Amino acid sequence: MSALAIITARGKSKRIPKKNIRPFNGKPIIEYSIQAALSSGIFAEVMVSTDDPAIAEISRRAGAQVPFLRSDAAADDYASTDDVIREVLASYEKLGKTFDRFCCIYPTAPFVTAQKLRTAMEMLKDADSVMPVVPFSYPVQRGLVLSKEGRLSYRWPQYASARSQDLETVYHDCGQFYACRTDAFLREGTTDTADMIPLILPEMEVQDIDTLQDWAVAELKYQKMTEMSEERKR
Repeated sequence: MSALAIITARGKSKRIPKKNIRPFNGKPIIEYSIQAALSSGIFAEVMVSTDDPAIAEISRRAGAQVPFLRSDAAADDYASTDDVIREVLASYEKLGKTFDRFCCIYPTAPFVTAQKLRTAMEMLKDADSVMPVVPFSYPVQRGLVLSKEGRLSYRWPQYASARSQDLETVYHDCGQFYACRTDAFLREGTTDTADMIPLILPEMEVQDIDTLQDWAVAELKYQKMTEMSEERKR
């Protein structure tokens, strides 16, 4: 079975300018995703979908393929990740290339490793898609909401006095990558298929990067993750 790695790197970052190629612990952040995909050894091709020539050049230097640039329609503020994947698969089909499976990897996901990618792609034997998830660090059932008058109240009052260990664990998307069978994606139009299973990750290896503060936290987490990995090897 052939597999494609799709790294989605739009050039029009709003909150963090040039986010996808901004240095992260010394090198462009997109290189972490590219290197993880290449070193996994499971992809027939590792490509970057971008509308930005600068991102394309850095990606090629890092070893990825950029066989075509992303269209304006797939690069605007309203295009979804599924829209980008759909365009990539269609463009490859025009080139005479098809893939049984793919993994869509975000360019700002330095916590992605070759082993995580291998594990997720292996899990596709038992499901149509795989999503890396992490448990919420605090029970969402005990969340608070703010009224128009500025007053706090429990969103679900029935859980206000419940013990944390008695509440159901709720997970959220890690925002790192999605593995999917191509036939399932084309049938359902999304990587969030009906037959989707989780790859559960520890909180130390997950960090949304939407602000410069997030960026600083992610660098610290990455350094700690690297230290822990080195200690396990000793």
